[in-house]
Amino acid sequence: MVRFLYILFAFFFTATVIAQESAEKTGDILQIALPVSAFASSFIWNEQQMAPMQFVKTMGTSFIITHGLKIIINKQRPNGGDFSFPSGHTSAAFTGAAFIEKRYGFKYGIPSYLLASYVGWTRVHANKHDTWDVLGGAIIGIGSAHIFAKPHAKSTQVNLSYLEQTPTLNILISF
Repeated sequence: MVRFLYILFAFFFTATVIAQESAEKTGDILQIALPVSAFASSFIWNEQQMAPMQFVKTMGTSFIITHGLKIIINKQRPNGGDFSFPSGHTSAAFTGAAFIEKRYGFKYGIPSYLLASYVGWTRVHANKHDTWDVLGGAIIGIGSAHIFAKPHAKSTQVNLSYLEQTPTLNILISF
C-alpha cells in the first residue's frame, strides 16, 4: 500500500511539474507569436508601407519602456531573481494583441487579448512575476499600440461612368 501511495504521489507530482512547465513554455511561445502575427498581418493584407513601420514604432517603444523600467526599478521577482517590474513577456504579448485590435478591430483583438492574458497568467503561475508586474507590462503594451497604431484603412470608392451611352455604376471596395 505504501508503494502504491509513493507511486501515486510521484505520478501527481510529475504531472503537476509537467503541466506547470507546459504552461510556462506555452506562454513563452505566445509572447513571441503575438507580436510576430501582428507584424506579419501588415504584409499579409497587402497594406501600405506605413503599417509595418507603425508596428516597429509600437514594439520599439514598448521594448524600450519595459526594459528601461526593469533597470531603473530593479524589483525582486517572487522567485528571488532581479528585474521583475514590468513583465517583459506580458508587455510583448499585449503589444502584439493591442496592435492587432487597434488595426483590425475587436473581432481579432478579443482573441489576441485572451492569449496575451494567458501569457500574463503563466508568468504569475510560474512564480516569475506578481500581478502588478503583469499589469504594468499590459499597460505598456496597450499604451504603445494606442500611440502608434492606426486603424486599418477601409475605403469605399463609388464611380459613375458612361460606356457607350449606358450609365454604369462601378463600386470599388478596398480592404
